[in-house]
Amino acid sequence: MKKKLVVLTGAGISAESGIKTFRDSDGLWEGHNVNDVATPEGWHKNPALVLDFYNQRRKQLKEVQPNLGHQILAELENEFDVFIITQNVDDLHERAGSSNVLHLHGELLKVRSTKNPNYILDWQDDLNFGDFDENKNQLRPHIVWFGEEVPALEEALTLTQSADYFAVIGTSLNVYPAAGLIDFTTRETPIFYIDPKPIKIPNLRNPLEVIPMRATEGVAFMKEKLLNQMQ
Repeated sequence: MKKKLVVLTGAGISAESGIKTFRDSDGLWEGHNVNDVATPEGWHKNPALVLDFYNQRRKQLKEVQPNLGHQILAELENEFDVFIITQNVDDLHERAGSSNVLHLHGELLKVRSTKNPNYILDWQDDLNFGDFDENKNQLRPHIVWFGEEVPALEEALTLTQSADYFAVIGTSLNVYPAAGLIDFTTRETPIFYIDPKPIKIPNLRNPLEVIPMRATEGVAFMKEKLLNQMQ
């Protein structure tokens, strides 16, 4: 029976494919204040700006490719039951071949009704005013904005609690509730923490291996470590 590897990924793994993050030093997301494009207040204030912003992100996503970090995580399914919990809204994990991907913060290639959160559609092109659900309600990006509930959190907690190995890759561990998942691992679960600028994780009792590398290098290093432990 395969061991379960649960992986929490953040913007750092997608950044190596060319997708920028608002956690860059300027605090902006592609030149925009996050309050303008990633909050319910921003949507109500200027929905045209928000629609255009995500339309541009959708176009950008078509121009980038999964990197070696994404690919190795997919390859690890040969040896482990791999479950990826990602804070990223891109589809790079899926395009690399990962089978089990849970998006905490929504998906760029989906939209949903402004009135019915369970009305969700796959969406590849621009989203415009006048794009409605079946009841003539405007559609919006299927993104969990700041201040909104995280519907996938309960499933993420269940996965985390059942992990034989847990990995944190390319996330600042500053965005909650995602950053708190690490506290729900069982105490004996080994944790791999991959980040070029790792922070100190307070009150952690698990076996911890800090890998101060970018995602592409660190995931390859972690794979070797995991395979050696299986021998």
